[in-house]
Amino acid sequence: MGKMTDIQIRAWIKSNERFEGRGDGDGLYLSYRENFATPVWRFRYRFAGKSRTMNIGSYAVLSLADARKTAKDLSAKVALGHDVAGEKQERKREAVAKINAEKNALTVAQLADEYFERMILGRWKHPNIVRSRIENDIKPNMGKMKAEDVKPRDVDNMLQTIVKRGAPTMANDVLRWTKRIFDYAIKRHVIQYNPASAFDIADAGGKEETRDRWLTREEIIKLFQAMKDKAGTFTIENHYAVRLLLLLAVRKEELVSAPWSEFDLDGGVWHLPEERTKTSAAIDIPLPPLAVETLRELHRLACGSAYVFPARKMQHRMIPHIDLNTLNAALSKHVKPKLDDIPNFTIHDFRRTARTHLAALGVDPYVAERCLNHKLKGVEGTYNRHDYFDERKAALNEWAKLLKALEAGKPDYNVVPLKKSKAG
Repeated sequence: MGKMTDIQIRAWIKSNERFEGRGDGDGLYLSYRENFATPVWRFRYRFAGKSRTMNIGSYAVLSLADARKTAKDLSAKVALGHDVAGEKQERKREAVAKINAEKNALTVAQLADEYFERMILGRWKHPNIVRSRIENDIKPNMGKMKAEDVKPRDVDNMLQTIVKRGAPTMANDVLRWTKRIFDYAIKRHVIQYNPASAFDIADAGGKEETRDRWLTREEIIKLFQAMKDKAGTFTIENHYAVRLLLLLAVRKEELVSAPWSEFDLDGGVWHLPEERTKTSAAIDIPLPPLAVETLRELHRLACGSAYVFPARKMQHRMIPHIDLNTLNAALSKHVKPKLDDIPNFTIHDFRRTARTHLAALGVDPYVAERCLNHKLKGVEGTYNRHDYFDERKAALNEWAKLLKALEAGKPDYNVVPLKKSKAG
């Protein structure tokens, strides 16, 4: 059979003439099987003594002239020792593998979620601290990236973003968790190296110095006044949270994630269990009247929630209480800009503030330390199991009176030092 022509091919298509293969020469064939919508070009050749065939395109997209040129190029490659059909199949396999790899590649957000579920939930006492770092810093900066594509510069950009917003300690913490998440990814064969491994705290927030910041009476008055001035944006729940943190000297995570089941408001006691304390030591916290009053109002505002500070909007992973960063963010955005005349402070400084004012009220150091749920040191801590509940109740009642006066803008509250109790 001689060379084909376009007129001839179009006639076959028009008459719906079907055939397995008709040659044009130089290994080029046209196939028009019953199940083909249009004729298909094929190239046949011999390689290593065996006959090989490969499809090179349909007549609808590859003209006769283009098919002849393609067949000529393929023949030249075969002459040079290429198995063109085999190479095409290999390219196809590589393309499919790449597509599947893209489809199955974990993003940093997915990796962080998996790490949290497998390595943190059920193992860490305060998992929401880790969740807060993931949601508030790691995801916003790298969450959409594929884990395998993260480079050290991406980690550095994230850390510098945190440092620039004035949170060096947070940057150190985020670096620690980022390293652990990517170490986990290596174990899971998701990545081959940890992009955060070369960084240390000098590249993040730097050495963490022991803080000594506490708020004076005048500063506490200004803080409460600023919260009142921003009542339209700084919610009453946030206001109450600040009041309780100062008054009870508890840790932020202990308060914001507290369920109502821990409170006996009629008896004036908060039963804080060991699994929710940093020291793994349960403690009964006496509640002054101001605290009970505040908690009853929060109970009304909670609208039946099981938590003192229920989540205020739909959150990722549906944490039932407010995020640990909610209060920090609200203070930074709405209140601190009105306090530019006083040095910066953090929520954790509220505990030091309470401890300092308790000392000024004449509270015995042993009692004041137990108010913060600190373990007594040395021999005293080993042998003295007295929990100073009554003494702590008296101390917190006096601190509550002072705090209430300061909240009302009265800095000259008359302090009557408490009578010292005998330790031991």
